[in-house]
Parts: sequence; C-alpha cells; structure tokens
Amino acid sequence: MIDLNAVLLHVILNVIIITPLLWLAGRMLTGGAKAKFTDALIIVVLGTVIGSIVNFLFSTMAAGLILIVVWLALIKHFFDCGWLRAFLIALLAAVIYIVVTVMLAIIALPFRILLRFL
Repeated sequence: MIDLNAVLLHVILNVIIITPLLWLAGRMLTGGAKAKFTDALIIVVLGTVIGSIVNFLFSTMAAGLILIVVWLALIKHFFDCGWLRAFLIALLAAVIYIVVTVMLAIIALPFRILLRFL
C-alpha cells in the first residue's frame, strides 16, 4: 500500500528543492523561452508521483532504470528538447544540487562547531 502522506510530503519537499534547480539548469541549456518555472514544477510533481508508483510496483533496479527514463522523458517533453539535452539538463541540475549542498554545509560548519562549545 502506498502511504499517501509520505508521497505528499515527498512531493512538497521535491517541489521546494528540485524545482528551482531544474528550472535553472533548463534555462541554461534550452534558453528562457522553453524552460519555464511552471514546466519545472510540473516535471517535479509528475516525476515524484510516478516515481512513488513505480517504486511500489517494481524492484529497486528496474524501478531505477524506469525512473531515469521517465524523468528524462518529462524533461524532454516540457522543456521541448532532445534526449541528449534532457540528459544534460538533469546532469547539470544534479551538479548544481551538489554544489549548493556543499556550500550550505561549509556555511553551517562554523555554527555547528560553535554550538559544541555552548
């Protein structure tokens, strides 16, 4: 059984975190006219919901492969680009995510050290 509360929470968190990153990557690689913020929002919501269903129905390895194709197909469709550009958008969004995460960790490190001494 799919836990709808968990899916809803997952959708909300993905919308907050992934949508801006996907939109930025899309704008960088397709231009402003093709990559709209609302398109990125729809991609993330559909990808997350479809991902929850696929994870429920298939094994881990099969689900992972299906989800890669689903996310690339969503990016390809909504950002009006080819498969290669969709892959590059997804890859760039992942790189942006990693860079932002590392930067936030570096910024938070002094505060964490300071809290140990208090």
